[in-house]
Amino acid sequence: MSGEPEDAEPDLRHYRELARQLRSVGVVNRELARRLPHDCPPASAGLLTLLRRHGEMRMSRLTELLGIDLSVTSRHVAHAADRGWIERLPDPHDGRSRLLRLTHSGESRLDELSELATETMREFLGDWSAEDVATLSSLLERLGRTFGDCRARGGHSPPPGTDAAPDPATSRT
Repeated sequence: MSGEPEDAEPDLRHYRELARQLRSVGVVNRELARRLPHDCPPASAGLLTLLRRHGEMRMSRLTELLGIDLSVTSRHVAHAADRGWIERLPDPHDGRSRLLRLTHSGESRLDELSELATETMREFLGDWSAEDVATLSSLLERLGRTFGDCRARGGHSPPPGTDAAPDPATSRT
């Protein structure tokens, strides 16, 4: 026992090790992506997830949230629309624009992908205790809240101690 209080601020070594360990999240994401159905690449799963989370939106907003070029977003949208997972609707506020909306088929596809991810986690973490899985999940959720949606802020986190960026679900473009 070091004699330090349990809630003492981590030193730089801890932050360095955390950054190193978070690279393993990339390994997990690659495994999840590898298991996706052939017709649903990670980009499609990502845009469906964003539409479920934030609701219907314009292509420009989706591009911002995905953090990619508009032409790339357009290809991903076309892929999802061709499969009936999303629909393009006229924007009632701007006749020149379209709103993207998740369809029932897209909702079902996301449910299937969620089950697939759940089964993958269960397969890989089957020897973990329920408490360990819950602790990791809780800490990752807290980490996500702390960082917020960097893409919605142009890639920058708010300074510590300031309010987070507005909820992207409430601001439509």
